[in-house]
Amino acid sequence: MKEYPNGKLEKLAVLWTSHDREVALKMVFMYTRNANKNDWWVVVRIIIWGPSAKLLANDEELQVYVKEMMANGIEFVACKGCADIYGVSDSLTSLGVEVLYIGEPFTKILKSDWKVLTI
Repeated sequence: MKEYPNGKLEKLAVLWTSHDREVALKMVFMYTRNANKNDWWVVVRIIIWGPSAKLLANDEELQVYVKEMMANGIEFVACKGCADIYGVSDSLTSLGVEVLYIGEPFTKILKSDWKVLTI
């Protein structure tokens, strides 16, 4: 894993909550794909929380992008509580997204050296 000059592991968590497809394509995916490709961050993780879970589960084009991004090392996790509410936990799991109760893990991210971008 690449280390940066300051000795810290550079980690980015993108909290994706929007149900807006254009936001997904033109911000969430565009930025994280470029951040990963250009090594702006060592770890890039997208957290699917709320309406974004339903959007992803029902949009085949977004699913293709997610699979491509996963293949390139971008991590995806989804909130199980939200995914269960929308009835999409199985769909997200079959896509390769880790579906878990996210409150505690996200709190640890917030209390650590991760940078967080909320969309």
